[in-house]
Amino acid sequence: MEILPAIDLRGGKCVRLRQGDYAQETVFGDDPVAMAGQWASLGADRLHLVDLDGAKAGQPVNHEIVREIVKTLKIPCELGGGFRSDESVRFMLEDVGLDRAIIGTQALKEPEWFKALVEKYPGRVALGLDARDGMVATAGWLETSTVSARDLAQQFSGLPLAAVIYTNIANDGMMQGVDEATIADMIHLAEMGLPVIASGGVTTLDDVRRLEAVHREQPQLMGAIIGRAIYEGTIRVEEAVAMTRHS
Repeated sequence: MEILPAIDLRGGKCVRLRQGDYAQETVFGDDPVAMAGQWASLGADRLHLVDLDGAKAGQPVNHEIVREIVKTLKIPCELGGGFRSDESVRFMLEDVGLDRAIIGTQALKEPEWFKALVEKYPGRVALGLDARDGMVATAGWLETSTVSARDLAQQFSGLPLAAVIYTNIANDGMMQGVDEATIADMIHLAEMGLPVIASGGVTTLDDVRRLEAVHREQPQLMGAIIGRAIYEGTIRVEEAVAMTRHS
């Protein structure tokens, strides 16, 4: 199971929000490139980047920092935030050198467009599935839709998706652990044949251990994104990585 440290970019800095709330921001570093290098040096498999400014603007904003991170690291990077057009996806994948583009809101609003994009870039486009009480949240989590996360994912099963990144936003940045309802949702998605990455609420090594146990039963749960916990020191990246390196 992959461990993906998260770097959220806002105003060129490395930050974390609580439950996606821009008013509840903590700045963890002024040099995202150095931070990325640190997580990579501790054995992370892949980096999970979020362009918070891009999510608001509807197009990538922090792309020069992302370019620098991609250029500096030996591990692949994925990015979410602001993908609303073919051109923005093409630019970030082909020009900036991202490994994966993560698309959330726009996949819900324009499913046919999203499907075409996944077919165009097989294995390089991920679905960002942000849920509140099992329902999809959109627009940087400012709105909750009437579509269940499971139903939205179902539309895209059978496509060459890189991953479905499932976030329970009630847990995100709250340091409260991953709840069983979220795990049940992720197992359901994995059983549909979708490759799933867990996000939101991974707080201690017990959470990593729990997800690793699910991964052993259901290998389609293929990764865990860890954010605030690695900045506040409740999880050490090297320990999380060691836990997932079993023979």
